Amino acid sequence: MSLSLCVAQLNFTVGDMPGNAQKIIDAARAAHAQGARLLLTPEGAICGYIAEDLLLRPAFMAACDDAVQAIARATADLQDLVIVVGHPVGHDERGPSVTISERHNAASVICNGRIVATYAKQRLPNYQVFDERRYFVPGQGACVFDAGGVRVGLLICEDAWFDEPARQARAAGAQLLAVINASPFHGGKGAEREAVMQARARDVGLPLVWAHWVGGQDEVVFDGQSFAVGADGQVAGRAPAFEEKLWFAQAQQAQAAIEIKADIAPPPTPERELWDALVLGLRDYVGKNGFRSVALGLSGGIDSALVLALAVDALGADRVHTLMMPSPYTAGISVQDAHEMARRLGVRHDDLSIVPAFEAIKATLAPLFAGRAEDTTEENIQARIRGVLLMALSNKLGHLILTTGNKSEYAVGYCTLYGDMCGGFAPIKDVVKTRVFALARWRNAHDPYGTGVSPIPERIITRPPSAELRADQTDQDSLPPYEVLDAIIARYVENDASIAQLLAEGFAPADVDQVTRLIRQSEYKRQQAPVGTRVTPRGFGKDWRYPMTNKFRA
Repeated sequence: MSLSLCVAQLNFTVGDMPGNAQKIIDAARAAHAQGARLLLTPEGAICGYIAEDLLLRPAFMAACDDAVQAIARATADLQDLVIVVGHPVGHDERGPSVTISERHNAASVICNGRIVATYAKQRLPNYQVFDERRYFVPGQGACVFDAGGVRVGLLICEDAWFDEPARQARAAGAQLLAVINASPFHGGKGAEREAVMQARARDVGLPLVWAHWVGGQDEVVFDGQSFAVGADGQVAGRAPAFEEKLWFAQAQQAQAAIEIKADIAPPPTPERELWDALVLGLRDYVGKNGFRSVALGLSGGIDSALVLALAVDALGADRVHTLMMPSPYTAGISVQDAHEMARRLGVRHDDLSIVPAFEAIKATLAPLFAGRAEDTTEENIQARIRGVLLMALSNKLGHLILTTGNKSEYAVGYCTLYGDMCGGFAPIKDVVKTRVFALARWRNAHDPYGTGVSPIPERIITRPPSAELRADQTDQDSLPPYEVLDAIIARYVENDASIAQLLAEGFAPADVDQVTRLIRQSEYKRQQAPVGTRVTPRGFGKDWRYPMTNKFRA
C-alpha cells in the first residue's frame, strides 16, 4: 500500500473566496497529474486567516460555502483524489431581539465531486493573536477518511497541541494524522511546532503530516515549513520556509506503521528567517492592498536604512521612493549616507529641506510662545513637517508611506505622533533596536534577494543613533542603553514579568521605573500607530490590548 500526498503550501488572501478556490483547483489538478491521491490545504484556505468579524456576516459565510461547492464541481473528474479544504461553516438563528451565530472552524473532505465528510476543530485558541472563541464553537468527535487505502485522521491546528483529539482519531482507526494549520510566525516557532508534533506522533504511535500556508495578512505572517514526522517522532520531511510550494510526500505501509518519505529542506538560520518574514509581510501588505509603490523618509540613520533595504528586497528598487528632509540639526554626514545608500540600491531619492517650513511655523507660533525656551515642542514640529511632506507624496503619487520606528521606540513612546509615526505600514514595528543593528549587519553580509551587496553604509551602523532634532542629540540622552532597554521590553512586554521580578533579575531600579512608566504612558500613541509585521511572541498589535487610561504598572 502506497499513498502519494501533496501539501498545498500556498498564499491565500482573506475574503478572496473565488481566487482562493481557484488556487486550490489548480493545485488539485497539478497534484493529481503527478500521482497524488491526497491533497491537503491549510486551515481557513477558502476564506483566508485571520478573517475576524467577516465571519459574523451571513453573506461572507454563504460565499465560503459557494467556494467549497465550486471546488467539488471543478475537481469531480480527478478520479480518486481526496482534497481536504479548510473553511468556516455555520448558520445564524434569528430571534426577536438578537441573532445567535453558530460557526465552526472546519475542513471538508472532497472526493469525486462530493463532500464526503466535514470535521470541526475541537480546540479553539484564544490567546496571542487568536480570537477563535469569539467566532466559533468547538466541534466534537473524530474524522477519519480513506485516501488511497490509508485511513487518515483529520485535525486542525490547535487540536494537535493537545492529547485527546489525536487519540480520538487513532481510536477511530486512523493510520496517519493530517494536521492542517494557520499558525502565525514568530522567531523560533518552526522548531517549537516540530517538537510538539514529534511528541504527538510518539504519543499515538502514528505518523503525522503538518500542512501550513505561507503569506502575510495585516500584521501576521505565515512561514510555510510544512513537515512530516514518523510514528517514532523523527522528522521525515520539511517544505521550504516562506515559499509557495506543492510539497509531495510518500506514505507506505511498513511492518509496524505507515512510513513517510519526503524532501527535507534545511531550516533557515534565525537571521534569514526573520529577514524573510519581514520581507514577506511587507510585500503582501503592499500587494494584497493594491499599492503600486512605497515611500519613506531616509534620514541617514539605522532604522530608515533597514526599512529601505527591506523595501527593495520586497518590492524592487523601481517601486521605492526615498526622501531626505534635512532640518537645521541634520548632520552633513547623514545627508551623505542617505544619498549613498539610495545610490547603492538604485532607488529614486529626493532632498526636501524642512528649514523654510520650520522657520515659518516657529514665526507663526512666536506670539504664543514668547518667553518660553525651545523644548520637545520644536523637535516634534520638525517630525510633523516631515510627516506632512510624506503624506502629500502619498496623496499625489499613490505611494504607501512606510514608517521606520522600531519596537524599542514604540514601547517607550520615543516617536512623534503625527510625525515620524505618519504612514500606512511599519515594517520593523516588532523589531527591537538591538535586533535592528544585528539585521543591518546580517543584510550587509548577505544578499538573499539579489538586490545588492552591502547596501547599508558602514557609518550608518557604527554611528551613535540620534533623532537629530536638537544639537548634539543622541538616543541615550533620554533612554537607557538599548541592550538594557530591549532586555526589559522582552521580559515586561513579551513575558509579563512584574517589576519585582525585573528588580530580582538585576535590572537597575531607575531603569525599571523609567521603562515601565513610559510603556504605560505611551499606550495612546501605540493605538494610533500603523500596523506592522509581527515577528515576536507578543507584538504591539492584536496580542497587546491595554487600556489607554490605566494606572497599573505590574
